[in-house]
Amino acid sequence: MRKATLILDDGTRFCGHSFGAFRNIGGEVVFNTAMTGYPESLTDPSYAGQIMVLTYPLIGNYGVPANDLWESTQIHAEALIVSDYSEDYSHWNAKESLGDWLKREQRPAITGIDTRALTRLLRERGVMMGRIEIEGVEDTSLDLDYGVINYVETVSCQDIIRYNEGAEERVVLIDCGVKTNIIRCLMKRGVEIIRVPWDYDFNSLDFDGLLISNGPGNPDNCQVTVNHIQRAMQNNKPVFGICMGNQLLAKASGATVYKLKYGHRSHNQPVRMVGTERCFITSQNHGYAVDGTTLNEEWLPLFENMNDGSNEGIRHRYKPWFSVQFHPEAAAGPTDTEFLFDEFIKLL
Repeated sequence: MRKATLILDDGTRFCGHSFGAFRNIGGEVVFNTAMTGYPESLTDPSYAGQIMVLTYPLIGNYGVPANDLWESTQIHAEALIVSDYSEDYSHWNAKESLGDWLKREQRPAITGIDTRALTRLLRERGVMMGRIEIEGVEDTSLDLDYGVINYVETVSCQDIIRYNEGAEERVVLIDCGVKTNIIRCLMKRGVEIIRVPWDYDFNSLDFDGLLISNGPGNPDNCQVTVNHIQRAMQNNKPVFGICMGNQLLAKASGATVYKLKYGHRSHNQPVRMVGTERCFITSQNHGYAVDGTTLNEEWLPLFENMNDGSNEGIRHRYKPWFSVQFHPEAAAGPTDTEFLFDEFIKLL
């Protein structure tokens, strides 16, 4: 293993050893507190442009499954940082080790870092840009501004893709970086899916409902998508937003979004359905949130985060439009809120 160093924007350095690709790379450094699910997280397009720090200490012990269980066709996180990497893995559906996969996908990774100390630093000062430097690798220009780059454009599909063609009900899926399990959840419910690029004007299509997917980066970079959503809102067709979709629907309604200090990235975020005592444990991965105080009188908060009180969903008072900040498709778990797909399908 070569020596590898994570250097944060504030000059803090964390030294360890490389177990991934020998590449220097930059990105926004964020932490994820999930205990399992690293194949799903690494292939989640919402991690584009980010260096993922896993707080659970032992990573890699169950290897990597075949790509039909991933959340996209490739790794999207720029790099991975763990405390203790397990070279030996054991699982019935594992196809290769985590280290071999990262090397094949040309993603650097560091082990031997005090991830507890790193996470505490990010919680106190907020997420920040950083870079990974591998011993013996020639330095490259790594100056990036995460909030300015339109990562949605880099992960969205380029052409229209259809699934379950011929089904009675048709749903347009705006691909801002959609996770595969969202598609699985819709297919399981027997609807035709028309998956369109993030900037495609879908309003000329024949469809029964609109789903706005998750995605990476700053939602303010997706104004063209917001414009298309506003045109769709001129009729009463059902709209369902997930994660980035929650923020884009909110922007289409006139509300604003803001950047969280260190975001929500875990499988155990508690949310409460507003106006009830129903609480759900949810999977989340986002660095921006809707400012609930900017919702107009036609919109209401639907869920709120029980840890910090931030908005976790919105709904229209009269029309069949709603969205959630968390992931009801929840790969890799929990599945407490998958019923929201059923609620959407009932509206079609």
